[in-house]
Amino acid sequence: MKTTLFSSLATVITGVLVTAVSCTNSVVSPSPDAPTGDLRVSAPFANQTTQFAFDLAKRVNTQEGQTKNVFISPLSLHIALGMILNGANGQTAQEIQKTLNLDAQTLAEANKTYQNLMENLPIVDPKVTVSLANSVWYRNTFQVATSFQDVLKQEFKAEVSAQNFDDPGTVGKINAWASEKTNGRIPKVIDQIQPDNVMFLLNALYFKGDWKTQFKPEQTIDAPFKLASGGETTVRMMRLNSTIRQAFRQSYSAFELPYGDDKYAMTVLLPAESSTADNLLQNFSGSDWTQLQKDMAAGVLDLGLPKFTLTYEVKLNSVLSGMGMPTAFTDHADFTKMNANGGLTLSFVKQNTFVAVDEKGTEAAAVTTGGISTTSMPMPKLCDRPFVFVIHEKTSGTVLFVGKIADPTKTNS
Repeated sequence: MKTTLFSSLATVITGVLVTAVSCTNSVVSPSPDAPTGDLRVSAPFANQTTQFAFDLAKRVNTQEGQTKNVFISPLSLHIALGMILNGANGQTAQEIQKTLNLDAQTLAEANKTYQNLMENLPIVDPKVTVSLANSVWYRNTFQVATSFQDVLKQEFKAEVSAQNFDDPGTVGKINAWASEKTNGRIPKVIDQIQPDNVMFLLNALYFKGDWKTQFKPEQTIDAPFKLASGGETTVRMMRLNSTIRQAFRQSYSAFELPYGDDKYAMTVLLPAESSTADNLLQNFSGSDWTQLQKDMAAGVLDLGLPKFTLTYEVKLNSVLSGMGMPTAFTDHADFTKMNANGGLTLSFVKQNTFVAVDEKGTEAAAVTTGGISTTSMPMPKLCDRPFVFVIHEKTSGTVLFVGKIADPTKTNS
């Protein structure tokens, strides 16, 4: 029988668009006086994975529709698929590598960047909590190639554990790991283990940061919010009048809200009254993001941002197939670098996310689970209509999260 590799991603996010690594034009090294470790992301990796982030965001948003909130972590998904890529061969590997926009690099080069992110992204800003963790859980009767285990342990810092998948308690162990690594924000990533499941690969991403300039709770008021459907709802609108980085385009305005020591930030993209958040996302690219970062300039701005909390889940099989990796989800998949006997396929990829934004700051986390189974202007800028937001690390250009808020009052989407 053909074994099935499935991947589920759970993400808890605070602050920025979800996603991979954003564009820069050269190898990025933080300023010497910044406690950022040795965080280095090459220009090819940064440029290509930023494009992956916004391509993913627009495809997920199209799948979900204009009335639903969206919140994804391109970074968590990229790392999870990076682990799976190391177990793939032939056309399957080529498609995954191309989908990740890493086809211009060797796998060894990409793995070194993953390792650098795992080790150094969490220490970029001592005032912001960021943690990344990977784990692999496999059935104790299933043989996992030693070379595959080694690369996950060394490059991805993954914990690798053989478990009795027939013991109902194993589900609790996996979910407990996910919950621990996300500060309880992702309490469950699997409901049960099927008889044909042989492996789970998990990536966990957690973020918590206080605004560099916090909103004053006494200035938060009830305010109207225009829905994409044409209706209206009431939100708790936070207000801030401060000097912040901003930029203006014909179709949208952008402003940046930094966290901690200004290494991490949330950039909010507010579409013009004549446009929509969906049109903005559909036409926004990695190169647009790169240019926007160059054009942002400091200025005084009176802004309003709704408070919101969101728990989100989306299945990504169709999205990833459309991005270029359909073979992985079929019986023709080749994951012989995981097990030389082959017969493995990716059965599903999903992402669960959480984000909470208030006057103090943002909290976020992500868990990606992969499994293998046998089968077959001067005026106030009020975010009073659907908007897009991105959470990112500024020195390396890494995009952690991307989201669209269609209705701030909806806590589930």
